[in-house]
Amino acid sequence: MSDGLTGRHVATLDLTGVTDKAGLMDRVARDLALPAWFGRNWDALADSLSDPTVWPGPAGDSGLLLVVLGWQGYAAARPEEWETARDVFTQAMATTRAVGTTQAMATTRAMRTTPALTVALALGGSS
Repeated sequence: MSDGLTGRHVATLDLTGVTDKAGLMDRVARDLALPAWFGRNWDALADSLSDPTVWPGPAGDSGLLLVVLGWQGYAAARPEEWETARDVFTQAMATTRAVGTTQAMATTRAMRTTPALTVALALGGSS
């Protein structure tokens, strides 16, 4: 999992106190500084996580390591929603890697790739 993480922009998503989907979407919008047009639904979350142009800071150039803190309470309160959230995280990671690989293969003169997303679930509590 550590391959290619050096130099990535690190952002935290603190889900401490989040107990439902609306709270999750609000926290994602806040912690990732998503644009006002962020739709606060699963499709909009997938689109935003797969689009480096809306990632925070320099992540659009260097890649994003998203560390999710305090997720255990939400996972316990809404296990089906949490499963969907995990699926969205997983799909977004796969999408950014697939796009980057395709672009690298298509580029003959320079190895330009789309920055990748990695989501890491922190096992401890939030700080």
